[in-house]
Amino acid sequence: MTASSQEEKDRLELLAEMLRIRRFEERSVELYSSAAIRGFLHLCIGEEAVAVGGLQALGADDAVVSTYREHGHALARGVAMQAVFAEMFGRTTGCSRGRGGSMHLFDASRRFYGGNAIVAGGIPVAVGLALADAMQRRPLVTACLFGDGAAAEGEFHESLNLAALWRLPVVFCCENNQYAMGTALARSHAQTDLALRAASYGLRYWAVDGMDVLAVRDAARLAVDTARAGGGPCFLELRTYRFRAHSMYDADRYRDKAEIARWRERDPVELLASALVAEGVLDAARRAVLEAEVTAEIDRAVEVAETAPLEPVEDLTRFVRSEAS
Repeated sequence: MTASSQEEKDRLELLAEMLRIRRFEERSVELYSSAAIRGFLHLCIGEEAVAVGGLQALGADDAVVSTYREHGHALARGVAMQAVFAEMFGRTTGCSRGRGGSMHLFDASRRFYGGNAIVAGGIPVAVGLALADAMQRRPLVTACLFGDGAAAEGEFHESLNLAALWRLPVVFCCENNQYAMGTALARSHAQTDLALRAASYGLRYWAVDGMDVLAVRDAARLAVDTARAGGGPCFLELRTYRFRAHSMYDADRYRDKAEIARWRERDPVELLASALVAEGVLDAARRAVLEAEVTAEIDRAVEVAETAPLEPVEDLTRFVRSEAS
């Protein structure tokens, strides 16, 4: 296979994975609206390029720490779709046995150390994982994903400082979707160029178009390679946008509809699809096949997940203490 044909194959796979995440999220909306899913639900529609492009550079033994908007991160990391749906249905076959729900996906076999309901709560965890790898002299990298709101928290500054001081192999990925819940970036941060905060701690940093999956992929590769080679922690500010509200409970009255429409013109899924069409790599028939494959996977995952067993009442206090392996 030539380099050009391999790149075409890679980009088709990126498109397929973004479509997979987009349709997963859309089906989640349907399930939530019908009360099949309960609790909180935070969607990453519009931010698929961050998940897909950002995790491409990692190896199977590298670690990922995520935030509560993590469906796309989990799927891109290889967590089984069936296990994610089952988790949101509260079934024992869920990746957290149905105990965590949408915000607490976890899969140790994928070194996916979960969503975290606490803003910035995963950042110190990522530093700890990287410290463990460094102390054991393992050539591994930890990727830590968090939103722009986390940059206002104390854990953010403490963690970046320690990571830089100890030259830990962490790639901090700030998923800057312009809003911390309902507060615009400029209303909560005096310095809206968040990459400069990383610079103040001496980290190598890049500000990246988070709607361009190829730009995200290339920046992530550079950052991961740098951290793995002993270059210390790196910081990616991935400038993106969520097309839907903060959560399904959010009325989304703090954003102008024209602003949302402008960002939708840069839909990461359609940007890549349009480029592939223009280059003759993708046509309507191939797109239809991709969509059909994704739909079939989602239908099957939902069918299996919603019929999986609920946890028995007698297990209510199980896992309060750890069990011997």
